[in-house]
Amino acid sequence: MATRSYDYKALCLPTYPCAKTESKAALNFYGKDEPIPIFLALIMGLQHAFAMVGGLITPPLVVFKFTIGFPLVELQQYAISAALITSGICTIINIAKFPIPGSKAIFGRVMYIGSGILSVMGTSFTFLPIFEIGIRQMKAQGIDAQVAYGKMLGTSMVCCLLELFLSVLPPKALKALFPPIVSSVTVMLIGVALTGTGMKYWGGGVVCAEMVWQEHAKVQAAIADGYSFGPPFSSCTAGETSLGYGATQYVGLGFSVLCALVVIELFGSVFMKNCNVIIALLFGYFVAGVSTLETEDGDSLKYVTNGNIKIAKSITFLWVETFPLGFYGPAVIPLLIAYLVTTVETVGDISAVYDVSELDTQSEEYSESIQGGLTSDAVNSILSALFTSMPNTTFSQNNGVIALTKCASRRAGYACGFWLILMGVFGKIAGIITSIPDCVIGGMTIFLFCNVLVSGISLAASTLDVNSRRTKFILGLSLALGVGVTVWPFAFQDLRGSSYTAKFWTCADCSNALKGLRDGVSIFLSTGYCIGTVTAMILNLILPEDVPVSRATEKKVDEKSEEESFKDDDA
Repeated sequence: MATRSYDYKALCLPTYPCAKTESKAALNFYGKDEPIPIFLALIMGLQHAFAMVGGLITPPLVVFKFTIGFPLVELQQYAISAALITSGICTIINIAKFPIPGSKAIFGRVMYIGSGILSVMGTSFTFLPIFEIGIRQMKAQGIDAQVAYGKMLGTSMVCCLLELFLSVLPPKALKALFPPIVSSVTVMLIGVALTGTGMKYWGGGVVCAEMVWQEHAKVQAAIADGYSFGPPFSSCTAGETSLGYGATQYVGLGFSVLCALVVIELFGSVFMKNCNVIIALLFGYFVAGVSTLETEDGDSLKYVTNGNIKIAKSITFLWVETFPLGFYGPAVIPLLIAYLVTTVETVGDISAVYDVSELDTQSEEYSESIQGGLTSDAVNSILSALFTSMPNTTFSQNNGVIALTKCASRRAGYACGFWLILMGVFGKIAGIITSIPDCVIGGMTIFLFCNVLVSGISLAASTLDVNSRRTKFILGLSLALGVGVTVWPFAFQDLRGSSYTAKFWTCADCSNALKGLRDGVSIFLSTGYCIGTVTAMILNLILPEDVPVSRATEKKVDEKSEEESFKDDDA
């Protein structure tokens, strides 16, 4: 079959602010099975890779830099490389769609692994808060951070069997189990939690943000009297610089990323807008690289050094670092809820891909894609843990890439997987990423994370009757609890370095089994989207529908229309 030419000019043509006429350039549409040329596939795949790389490297970077231990640069670099390679492999599996041998004899229909459409996969944000809290709790109990990470991976592998079970259910049953009002609450609360974390990065870093209490006047007075605190300290570092959290210099560097995002949205071509997050991040990195901090002594301190790049391996792969798989009981309930969330997200993402790919959502192929995509989600999460990486799930931002480029060919998806694996194998890329100052990463992540919140709001606005009293009540109470514990989790969560001190259940002298139960309850109650999601599910089940309201004005209008109809009949 002859292939059509692609208008690369339209792909690279900049947009003009305040322009009143649309661009006359037109792009051909390429369907999911169209055999596009290799060069075009590589270009399209690179756009998908760039669109997702900023998001997929963030969860491992956060966990390894701020939760497991910020001095362990080599581990951070390995985690980033492993996430890139794992996401590339999982993307290829999800796009390929493999039939499961013997499934027809067991289930009465052929079951698949993979969606068979251009649906890419990457490290999931949904599991980030649970991994952070779980590892911190285990560290407080004296468990080594890397062992704790292995326990979270093992627990995740067990819990993802829930999604594997759900994958054999019809899509209608999934929607009944997890209706839009519940999923919108969940997505909004995930966005709220992550946006707060992004703000900590922007001011200089998560650790120094959480240690800013040391700047209190009474604490400083105690330090002046000879009292000392061990690490971590309240000062944030970037390259050779060390400043307090929220320093103007750090905020300014992060703000350069946001400025770049606005400029790209104003003037950027289709290609640039698809890659806006990574381009803005690299611009902020460049600004930090050419900037210096002038001290009172006349020294010029760099915000970016090449130390991390030098120590990064030129070539790396999976299992260069390993973590002993284990099991952590207190994380089970939150992880099960997380897999419920990703199940619904995957159904929504695949439906969105069908929409932008101009495919029929009422077809048998659509049902097969939903089933195969969910099975792939679960299998790939198991593989991710075996690959020493956090759980993978479908990425929704790539739907925008398909809509803008008009290319839904699976070849572009395979190329995306190739680029991700290539980026992960070249370890110096991870070295560059770990040398980016936290404040610059914050400028990127606060935008990226808040887009999750916006997605939840968009889902609520498009699927719910927001004027309904019942809807308002469910949203109000669920978000009240979820946002409340997100903004201030220490009603149920222990302060850093103060195990079993949360007053709701101290349990310092409890048995190990009771401590495990207490830790599980603490994770559940202090993770906003867990308590918010369960609240929304319960309220949606027990609350009656709204009582119809009859208004006097409507009655008068009806009576008037009746009188007019009688007059017409008499005439």
